[in-house]
Formats: sequence, C-alpha cells, structure tokens
Amino acid sequence: MEALATRLSQLDAQAEGVIRVVMFYDTLMRRRVDLPALARASAGLAECVAGIRLHGTGQVIRVSPDGSPAPAPPASVSSDGPVLLDEEEIGRVWLERPGQPDPLDEALLDRLALATAAVAERYGPARTTMADPALVELAVSSECDEADRIRALRLLGFAAHPPVRVVAVRSELPAARIGALICPDLPVKAASLAGVSVILATALAADRFPAGVRAGVGTAGESAARSWQQARTALRFTGPREPVVHYGDLGALALLAEVPPTVARANPDVTALDRLAGCPGELATLDAYCATGSLRGAADLLHLHHSSVARRLERIGAALGIALTEPTGLTRARIALTVWRLLDDGPGQP
Repeated sequence: MEALATRLSQLDAQAEGVIRVVMFYDTLMRRRVDLPALARASAGLAECVAGIRLHGTGQVIRVSPDGSPAPAPPASVSSDGPVLLDEEEIGRVWLERPGQPDPLDEALLDRLALATAAVAERYGPARTTMADPALVELAVSSECDEADRIRALRLLGFAAHPPVRVVAVRSELPAARIGALICPDLPVKAASLAGVSVILATALAADRFPAGVRAGVGTAGESAARSWQQARTALRFTGPREPVVHYGDLGALALLAEVPPTVARANPDVTALDRLAGCPGELATLDAYCATGSLRGAADLLHLHHSSVARRLERIGAALGIALTEPTGLTRARIALTVWRLLDDGPGQP
C-alpha cells in the first residue's frame, strides 16, 4: 500500500492524499476502535469538528480536533454523508469545517462512514430496521415455546422488557421505511410475512404513519405472538377514513372479527349491504352517517346539503329494510357495515 502511495504521489498529489486517508482508517479498524475513538481520530485528521450520529440509538458524538467534546451549539456542517449497513441508512457522519470543504473531505467521510458501520455492527446490535423474516416469524408465532420466542427477540435486538408492540401493515412502501418513520429513535425491526409487513417496536409514534398506509397496532402488554394476532385483527378494521386502528380501541367490536364468514354472509343485513355495494355513493353516505350518527354530521363529511343526505338515507333504509333514523336501526347498520367490511371479498378489506 505504501509503495502504491509513493507511485501515485508522483502522478497526483490528491490521489496520494486519498490513499493515505484509506490507510489511516484501515489502521483504525485493525485496532478495533470504538465510535468515540473513531470520531476523535477523524477530527484530528480533518483538523475540524467531526460528528457521528446513529439513528437507532440516537447517539451523537461531536469531537474537536484536540480530542475534546465539541462545544454546543454545533457549527454549520460543511459536508456530510450517510452510514449504510445492508443498504439501509443507520446514521450520518459529518464535518464542521469553517469555509469551503477540503478536497479530501469526501474521501475522509466515505471511509469514516464505512468504519462507523463496521463498528456499529461489531458492538451492536446493529440498528438496522430490516430483520431476518425467519426470526420475526419465530418471535410472533403462536406455535413456538416462550424460550425460543425470547431468544428470537434478543437476536433481533430487543430485551425482555419493555414488552414489544407488533404492527401489521399493508402498503406499497417498504416495511423498513415505515418502521424508520414511526420509530425514528427507538429499536424497531421490520419484515414481510405472507404479504403483510410486520413491525416490532417497544414504542411508536402512530401519527407518523405515511399517507396510503393501512396499519393495525397490537397492544404492548401482551406477548409478541398475542400482539401480532391483535395487530392483524385491527388491520381488518382499517379503511380509507380510518387507516390506522389500535386493537385496544376496538373493545367489543373486536368480537365481530371472530364471526365465521359463512355466518356473516348469511345474515340478512349483511346480504342487503352486499347488494348495495354496486352503488358507491350510497355506501359512502351510509358510512358517513354511521360514523357521525347525524344527518348534518354526514352532510359535512360528504360536503353535501343535509336534505340530499336525508333523501339518500331514506332510499338506503328502504333497500336495507332498516329504519336508519331510529337508534336501533343505526346500531344495526353500524354492525352490518363493520361485519361486511371484515369479509374477505369486501372492499373495506385492505
């Protein structure tokens, strides 16, 4: 390597500098340094503040050229780059150089990012979001024993406490991206099982699900297997108006998911709703009325005059054989609409 550097130095001074940067980080990795030592060495080499941040743990290291912690607030970042592990961004590295970046800063950051990924993986668990589907399946399976489940969760980077919450997701977006969005600074793992994305986390920000995602959220006080079962049940209750459903918010409604499909389809109210499915406008009106419980509330939701909604509901009530304006009729309609959506061939099924 040194002979190559000598030959290159005769051709291009910058090439020599790049090779020396590579040799510098190769030496650090042979010495198996940790992240603080890596940041200190990088700051000394760059002669400016160097920073490292890992997304999964939220750990941030900023070091001055003399090896001491950099003062806050941070100066403006002159150049930065991603830390990638298994093609996923797990962190960022940067330099806070006054003025313009140095010609070798790009090479330095590239090697610093590679070294950071290696250190994070070595001293991990590595905070990537994507996980081995086999481990995830074992962690949420209801058929494996508890010892195997705990072992799988530990291999995924989760401790026994706090308990793991499981989320079932249907979306065109990659599971890893969704997991990183709803759990930006907490341990989170994601995988795809039988067409459904599984996200495991100790906590999540439910308001950070991106648009177009359907998600059922299990409770955190149960085992991962029970939470996964709850998440799949909650996913069945999602729809355009309520794309994210928490199992704990369903209460007694969760019992409707246990009704056998053959029994549900044989119910007269559900059968009548199935005939109504050919009229999307009528179905949307019934849905709005069941959601709000009032003519004016449904009219506001549909951006229609309340008299138009009243005429529609009169037609719908006659078709269903239900007096929608009476409390009992409204309850029947709500239950029938929910059960109809839970059927495999219902458009409400995500």
